[in-house]
Amino acid sequence: MNIFVTFFLLINTVFGGPQTNGNSSGNLWNTLKTLQAKPTTPDPGNVQTPQVSGDPQPKAPIVKGIYVTAYSAGGERMASLLNLLDKTELNAMVIDVKDDLGNITYKTDNPELQKLGSPQPYIKDINKLMTTLKEHDIYPIARVVVFKDSVLAKKNPEYSFVQKDGTLWQNKNKDKFVNPYRKEVWEYNVEVAKEAAKLGFKEIQFDYVRFPEGFEKKADGLKFTKNELSRVDIVTGFVEYAKKELEPLGVRVSVDIFGYAASVPAAEGIGQDFTKISNAVHVISPMIYPSHYSTGWFKQKDPDTAPYATIKGAMDDTHKKLDPLGDKKPIIRPWIQDFTASWLGKGHFTKYGPAEVEAQIKALHDSGVQEYLLWNAGNKYSEGAKF
Repeated sequence: MNIFVTFFLLINTVFGGPQTNGNSSGNLWNTLKTLQAKPTTPDPGNVQTPQVSGDPQPKAPIVKGIYVTAYSAGGERMASLLNLLDKTELNAMVIDVKDDLGNITYKTDNPELQKLGSPQPYIKDINKLMTTLKEHDIYPIARVVVFKDSVLAKKNPEYSFVQKDGTLWQNKNKDKFVNPYRKEVWEYNVEVAKEAAKLGFKEIQFDYVRFPEGFEKKADGLKFTKNELSRVDIVTGFVEYAKKELEPLGVRVSVDIFGYAASVPAAEGIGQDFTKISNAVHVISPMIYPSHYSTGWFKQKDPDTAPYATIKGAMDDTHKKLDPLGDKKPIIRPWIQDFTASWLGKGHFTKYGPAEVEAQIKALHDSGVQEYLLWNAGNKYSEGAKF
């Protein structure tokens, strides 16, 4: 999850207004298949799978979770995290199964994942981990980073974005992305998710479900597979396809999305439309960290120093976007902040601890939202907070 994306990035990508769809999103996969099918590749859009009505996890708890890296899940820190959940109302873990580099975080016998991915032994015994989670009554969520994938891009440059000099494009952090227009990329990520479901994860959380930031300024100088469908259509189409494939396995599908997306028009540059993606998932997780809103948002000079007001404003905008969906409205489970954004500079940030976490949770409750996820990249969470 990219927690350093700034307001200026989103200004560049969202204020062009919503784009008219060329196709209904329900037909995206078959359209994509027609445009770029290969005879040797099966068309998942034609596979008739039984549909599960309603929530595939009707007995799921009201989720109050934390982010857990594969290093923590497979290392010494896991003991302290389990202790935290045992003694508080926290009850879920979002664990990296495919990380920000594109590594699969455990060894697998799946030949497709071995071929396209880079299985690593960060989690030494994935089955033992799943048993431990069950013993502690922890709701397990598998985080799968989708289109930010340096591993797949390097192995298959044709799945990525190539510059005029023949080299792979990368962002300033040297991260490479794969092309959402490639159906092989769709299939691979859903295969990762299917294996996670078979391992016992109850929910698949897709992250980086988008094109690279500022993509609309880069696209003309890059070589990549594309068709007449808009970036918004393609990204939404992937989510719909993933849900269709995974729902019959009894797992929920959730997606992380920029918190700003609830407050502004569709982010056409990166292909994210808050309402359309929300309409295609069981759970939507906007990343509404107060530190990521700039001066003036929700009438706050320094939003990071006003956790309650910032979260309340973000939730008001979220409801305005999603209430029109009616009974198709997904569970709203935001990512909230449990880290200190010292990079904002003196006077513009506050040290986050139990009081700031509780303020955010209160804002959610006052907005009618009961579920949330805590983000801390180092997995160090506030002791003593009333979750």
